[in-house]
Amino acid sequence: MTRPAPRPVPKPPSRPAGSRGRESVAAALAALARYRPEPAERPPAFDYHLPAAPGVGPMAEAPGALRAPDADGSGAGPGTIVWAAGDLQAGRVTSRELVEDALDAVGTHDPSLHAIAHLMASSALTGAAAADAELAGGGRRGPLHGIPITVKDVIHVAGAPTRAGSAVFGARPAVDAEAVARLRAAGAIVVAKTTTHEFALGVTTPQSRNPHDPTRIPGGSSGGSAIAVATGMGLGSLATDTRASIRCPAALCGVVGLKPTFGAVPTRGIVPLSWTMDHVGPLAATVADAAILLDVLTGATAGAGRLGSRVGASVAGLRIGVPEATFAGAGSELEGVVRSALQAAAGLGCAVAEAERPGAGDLDDGNAAGLIVSRCEAATFHRGLGADRLQYWDEVADQLSAAEGVSALDYIDAQRLRADLTQRLLSSFADHDVLAMPTVGVVAPPVEDFARYLLVLSGNTSLWSLTGFPALSLPCGMVDGLPVGLQLVAPPWREDHLIALGSALEASAVGCPAGPAKLLRP
Repeated sequence: MTRPAPRPVPKPPSRPAGSRGRESVAAALAALARYRPEPAERPPAFDYHLPAAPGVGPMAEAPGALRAPDADGSGAGPGTIVWAAGDLQAGRVTSRELVEDALDAVGTHDPSLHAIAHLMASSALTGAAAADAELAGGGRRGPLHGIPITVKDVIHVAGAPTRAGSAVFGARPAVDAEAVARLRAAGAIVVAKTTTHEFALGVTTPQSRNPHDPTRIPGGSSGGSAIAVATGMGLGSLATDTRASIRCPAALCGVVGLKPTFGAVPTRGIVPLSWTMDHVGPLAATVADAAILLDVLTGATAGAGRLGSRVGASVAGLRIGVPEATFAGAGSELEGVVRSALQAAAGLGCAVAEAERPGAGDLDDGNAAGLIVSRCEAATFHRGLGADRLQYWDEVADQLSAAEGVSALDYIDAQRLRADLTQRLLSSFADHDVLAMPTVGVVAPPVEDFARYLLVLSGNTSLWSLTGFPALSLPCGMVDGLPVGLQLVAPPWREDHLIALGSALEASAVGCPAGPAKLLRP
């Protein structure tokens, strides 16, 4: 069927004004000044290697009862990778139709939501035609064959511009980032680059709009990726997370965001924010879809290490710890939604109990150290970039300028605190297999008030990027028509716990719809 070309995408709103960047860095330094290393010989976390997966908990000993998706994708529902992959193999849909539907979604939603930084319609349709021809000839590149996806605009896609959401940066790479290359090798088709908070240095993406309420922000820095998944502009999106950037927009837009263990996915070919904190991971409509994407990104597409095999696994006996400090500042309705999800987990046979850590002090330490480490490393990159600071967003320029005044002693102490926190939190998993908490303590804030939320939105997330532990955000309900996210955290390299528990909660109808106006064929 011949379709009209997508409508031209208007430019996003002008450079957002407003900042609390300097005071946020100052507050972090004040918190860091109170830190006294224990022991005093504590080295900094420069050469950052997380321990191997600990063999604790029932799921480390037995795989449980697996419920793999049916070959035709039944049970997954329209608008998911599992569904689309099954229908592609069965001949019920073509890759061209999937790509056309994604482009239709761009034309319908992007004029008001501003999620697309660069549309790749022509190359995506060409790629879809090739994928269909390969399927017709009995070929299949991998689990993402013919599946349309989007990529955050700090990640290089060969032949497409990388602008990092900024007027001062522009690159047109000749090769894909390593993560993009892995997705393409598995058959994925890149439809578009998505918007980001400038240089990923923030948690709001204020130039874009929340798909549930366009007067509100989508969260960030991977805001465009979350919008794209929620509205069907792609079946998944590749993004980055340094303090909150995958999980925060996933929570505020009502989709699934998975930040893997630090180092699990290569960062080659990505505009850096923080070399020692940057993570790469997927946003998707379901936990099963996120598992498929992460399997491809880590190279685990076969065998016992495949995360997709954990979808539907029994979670009976899984020990869930609930840190009460993570509910501080959450409204009663939001807290009630999250606690209902925890009750559902108990109904699945999980042992739910209070966790001592992280406490309020751990969360404060994680936010402070994470801000200092990430902003100092960002300032180093941007000094080398040599761009006109007056052209940056107010918030981003203020953070970088404040970071330039941080002493080497403070930066090294932040790295020492990072090592200290990692050891503290590892001990918590002697008693718990997974920690559960609100991803964000508020629903999506109004656009005009975005600057106030630089630290608010990362309160429960920054700690896990700083320490590198894997974390998953999945929708668990709604408050006033806006999504609420449940964050699940596991020890390093135990993403299997997150996939099993997250998919079990989805199956128990804990989650809310992935977003408005899905346009993919039922």
